[in-house]
Amino acid sequence: MFENLSERLERSFKLLKGEGRITEINVAETLKDVRRALLDADVNYKVAKLFTDSVKEKALGQNVLKSVKPGQLLVKIVHDELAVLMGGDAADINLYGRPAVILLAGLQGSGKTTFSAKLAHFLKTKKGKKTLLVADDVYRPAAIQQLHILGQQIGIPVYSEPENKQPIVIAQNAVLEAQRKGLDVVIIDTAGRLAIDEQMMQEIAAVKNALLPQETLFVVDAMTGQDAVNTAKEFNEKLGFDGVVLTKLDGDSRGGAALSIRTVVSKPIKFVSTGEKPDTLDVFHPSRMADRILGMGDIVSFVERAQEQFDEEQNRKLQHKLAKNKFDFNDFLAQIQQIRRMGNLKDLIGMIPGGNKLSKNMDIDEKNFLRIEAIINSMTPKERANPPLLNASRRQRIAKGSGNSIQQINAFLKQFDSMCTFFQNASKNPAMLKNLLR
Repeated sequence: MFENLSERLERSFKLLKGEGRITEINVAETLKDVRRALLDADVNYKVAKLFTDSVKEKALGQNVLKSVKPGQLLVKIVHDELAVLMGGDAADINLYGRPAVILLAGLQGSGKTTFSAKLAHFLKTKKGKKTLLVADDVYRPAAIQQLHILGQQIGIPVYSEPENKQPIVIAQNAVLEAQRKGLDVVIIDTAGRLAIDEQMMQEIAAVKNALLPQETLFVVDAMTGQDAVNTAKEFNEKLGFDGVVLTKLDGDSRGGAALSIRTVVSKPIKFVSTGEKPDTLDVFHPSRMADRILGMGDIVSFVERAQEQFDEEQNRKLQHKLAKNKFDFNDFLAQIQQIRRMGNLKDLIGMIPGGNKLSKNMDIDEKNFLRIEAIINSMTPKERANPPLLNASRRQRIAKGSGNSIQQINAFLKQFDSMCTFFQNASKNPAMLKNLLR
C-alpha cells in the first residue's frame, strides 16, 4: 500500500545527505518534499501541514551526534511523528459485558460482512471467545447468505431472521440467543448503503440506542482514500463510533486514509484487514505501520505470524527427517501450506527491512504455490513418500494430472533436489539446521 510514499520519503531524506547539521534552510527544503509526498499519498492537506510543522519544530535545534547523520535523525523524528499521527499506541477492543455487543457500521461494499467474520475468527483463535454473528441487513438477502457461508467456514454460529424486516428486533433477539447459549460476544453486521442518507443514519442510530453496544466500529474501504476520511467524519458526527477498521489494505491504496483518519475523527484505528481469508486481520499498531512506511519493515508482526503457524512437534520431526535425508514431498507440501497460512507473500516480504524494494524487483506470484500443490497432489501416496520413484512415465502422468508441461515438472523436481541437497549439507551443522526451521 505505501510503496510510492516510502520511495518519495526516502528521496526526501536524501536532500540532507552530506549536511553536517540540521538547519532551518535544509530541513525546510526536505519537509517541503515530505509534504508533497504525503499529499500525493492522498493525505488530508491540513493533516500533512500539521505533521510537517510538528516535525520541523522537533528537528530544529536538535544536536546531531557525530555518530548520527542529520538524515538519520530526521528519519527518527518522522517515524515517531507518523506513529503519533496514526494514534501512538495500539487500541484494544472492549469486550466487557455478558455478552459484549459489537456493532458494525459502514457503506455498502466496504467489506463489512467479510470483516465481521474475520473479527469472529480473531476473537475465537486469539482471545478464546465464543461468538455469535448476526445478519442484521434487512435489505440484502445476499448479505445474509454470505454471512452464513462465512460463519460455516470458520465454525461460528450465525443468527438471522430472513422474514423479519425490523433490524432492532433481530439484534435484540440475537443478544437474547447469545445469553441463553452462554456466548461471550455478539457481532452485528448492519445494512450498508451506496451513500450516506438520513434513513440509514436513523436506522443504525436506533439499533445502537436499543442495544447500547460495548463497541461501535466503523468499517471503511482504504482504497477510497480521502473519501474514506470524509465518510468516517460524517458517520462519527451522526452516529458516534469507538474505532475504525480499514479494509482492503492490500489493494491499490495510497495510504492517505490510514494517515489522516485518526486526526480527522479523533478515533483510533483498531484493525486493518487484507485479502479475503479469515485470518487476514491484524490489530493496528501505529509504530509498526510507521516502520513499514519508512522501509524499516515490521519484524515483530512477521515473527508473530510465524509463531502462530509454528508447530514445534512437526518441526522436530522434520529436523530429524532432514538429518536422515528422508525429506519427501509430503514434508515439502506441509512447509508450503505453513507459509501460505502466514498470509500474502508480498505482504510478508514487505515486513522485512528493505522488503518493499525487494518485492518490487521480484516476480511474486501466489499461483506458484497452487501450481506446486497441484503437482504434489497429482502424485500417488507412494510417490510423495519416495521421490526417487518419479521416472519418465510417472512424470508424464503427473504433468497431465496437474495441468503442467513435462518441462515444468522437471524444473520443479530439479529445484526440489537442490533444496534437499542444501538441507542435507545443513544437517551436518545441527545449530544451522535448527535456525533454518525457526
